[in-house]
Amino acid sequence: MRFLPKLAVVTLVAALCLPLPGQTQPALPDGPIPYEALANPAPRSPARPRPAPRPVGPPPAASADGAAAAAAAIDSPTAQGVAPVDPAQLEAYLDGVIGSAMARDRIAGVTVSVVQDGQVILKKGYGHASLSPQRQVHPDRTLFRIGSISKTFTWILLMEEIQAGRIRIDAPINLYLPEQLQIRDQGFAQPVQVAHLLDHSPGFEDRVLGQLMERNFDRERPMAQYLRQERPRRVREPGQFPTYSNYGVGLAGQALVYVSGRPFEELVEGRITGPLGMTRTSFREPHPPRQGIPAPMPENLARDLSDGFRWSPVQGFQARPFEYLGHLAPAGSASSTAADMARYMIVLLNDGAFGEDARLFGPATARAFRTPLRPNEAGINDWPHGFIAYPLPGGRKGYGHAGGTLSFASNMVMVPDLGLGVFISVNTENGAELAARLPAQVVAQFYGPAAAPPQTGHPDLRRLAGRYEGHYLGTRRAYVGLERFVGFILSGVSVQVTRDGRLVTHRLTGSQTWLPDGDPAQGRFISTTGPDRMVFDIAGGRATAFQGTFNEVRFQRVGLWSRPAMLTWLAGLAALAAIATLVGLALRNRRDLRQTQIQSQASLVQTIQAALWLLAMGLFGAWIMGASDTAQVVYTWPGARLLLASACALVAAVLTLFTLASLLSIWRGGRRLDSWPVARKLAFTATTLIYAAFAVVLFHWGALTPWSS
Repeated sequence: MRFLPKLAVVTLVAALCLPLPGQTQPALPDGPIPYEALANPAPRSPARPRPAPRPVGPPPAASADGAAAAAAAIDSPTAQGVAPVDPAQLEAYLDGVIGSAMARDRIAGVTVSVVQDGQVILKKGYGHASLSPQRQVHPDRTLFRIGSISKTFTWILLMEEIQAGRIRIDAPINLYLPEQLQIRDQGFAQPVQVAHLLDHSPGFEDRVLGQLMERNFDRERPMAQYLRQERPRRVREPGQFPTYSNYGVGLAGQALVYVSGRPFEELVEGRITGPLGMTRTSFREPHPPRQGIPAPMPENLARDLSDGFRWSPVQGFQARPFEYLGHLAPAGSASSTAADMARYMIVLLNDGAFGEDARLFGPATARAFRTPLRPNEAGINDWPHGFIAYPLPGGRKGYGHAGGTLSFASNMVMVPDLGLGVFISVNTENGAELAARLPAQVVAQFYGPAAAPPQTGHPDLRRLAGRYEGHYLGTRRAYVGLERFVGFILSGVSVQVTRDGRLVTHRLTGSQTWLPDGDPAQGRFISTTGPDRMVFDIAGGRATAFQGTFNEVRFQRVGLWSRPAMLTWLAGLAALAAIATLVGLALRNRRDLRQTQIQSQASLVQTIQAALWLLAMGLFGAWIMGASDTAQVVYTWPGARLLLASACALVAAVLTLFTLASLLSIWRGGRRLDSWPVARKLAFTATTLIYAAFAVVLFHWGALTPWSS
């Protein structure tokens, strides 16, 4: 799903309120037409020819005979002075961009579609959907997992219920959930409202490992059971700031089920995919029939599902098992073709209208999808009722959604003032960058790139380095247990100011350079490589947090104990101390063996600790080495290695309590000839303090809780 955190790479990645000048809407009632009419829409009229490119300015005068055609052409953005994309040039450009990315990044298959002015101008498949047997990607037949683009279907259904008055956007979501799924207050004063689900601000922690996806269908659960059993903790009051929540979207989908009395898959089929003729789009998944689980995907669709792939330098492309997401279908279980997604984009760009006299959703819903739910800094996603607002080259704005599973990455971006929509999906985990970048690349190629981002550092930023420099921890993570430990590692960002007045962010996935966007004291920055932005919260002359372009997570400044550098240094010191302890057993002379009873016991305990710490670090290291296959980690979480590592570290940490308590007795010693020399007492004390500090940091990070995984 979109923004699904991965263990090797944190996955993928945005509002116009009114129709564009010159765009007209069909004379239809403001609101949904009856579902019976949607199920049998009027036939589409023949597609009008695409307008030819023309210079900016008023259209030429039309003859009386051509008045109707001219009036139709004026409706489109391209007729307002924006030249349409030439299909042949587009295909040549995409062949080059996609072909080179597939070779460079080892991507097995890609499917893509581009629409403009209500017409499909390109749909194409590249590479393979399956290697055994070999199947080529076909844009009309091959289904790809579209991940969190599924959420846009959920938001359409939810907004129509809101417009119909059956759900209130400002009401607690608990009003629309069965009692067993209702959100407990957990000490928080404010209830989670429907609007908080739309802008991802319900205040939940984000848990993924071991439960968000399944590869074994026998582990699949009904959605209501999953939502009850995997309830995340509330970690902040709702509405404070967005932190992307798949669970929150699941609650929204369950509310639709509760209000309508119909399964979620049937709602999508009856109200969206059926009326639109999206016959090769489904939230269902391929599996045997089972009581309590939605009916499986039709066999004719299941045959054309693309495999998901992982590239290995040793084994090449490896097909992965199907990723089951039906237990959280509203958030990410959909599969679709490039052709169906082209139809979907056309309807979204046309404000919900399709055919000659029918609507998928009303004008009020269409306006909502381009209206900010939380007004924000320029260039920062303002969550227009669940959609993502995208900054695009040339100062343009798009809206849509991206999606990622373990193997698939997808993106759907629509640009209303160009009448343009771009959809892409890749079936290999290495393809996330291609999916994320392609829509903006198309806009830049055919409508001019953005102004070159600034490259020169700001002299005043160096003076303000202390305001921004530090370590920041993302809010999209688990807050307890071993998954908290993983979250501390993956979600951290270090901020540094360079001597030439640039700001650099460092994280596991790489570094990025930023320059002030205006006064550097205001905390607004723009990337040196594109339209990405970041905005800091400043309090008391010091940055406390920042958010990025997509505004799906907030990064909060943390103290010394939460910094990876502190953990790394203490781990190194603990390892050296443990090795020294074990080596000392073989090197001590007879004088060193003189000791009191308490010293003897303490020595034995510290020797056991040394072995446990080294074993724990070895197991942690072995687990990290195996974490390169993110799917394996997600499916087998937490795994024997990590559990044993945590258990060994826990026992070693508990033993530290004994060695700390014995320090005073060790220094008192006994008779001079029956006690340790001062050097050994100092070594024991230093080792104990190192172990204690290491244990405190591991406890803070959640690494000492093998029972909470």
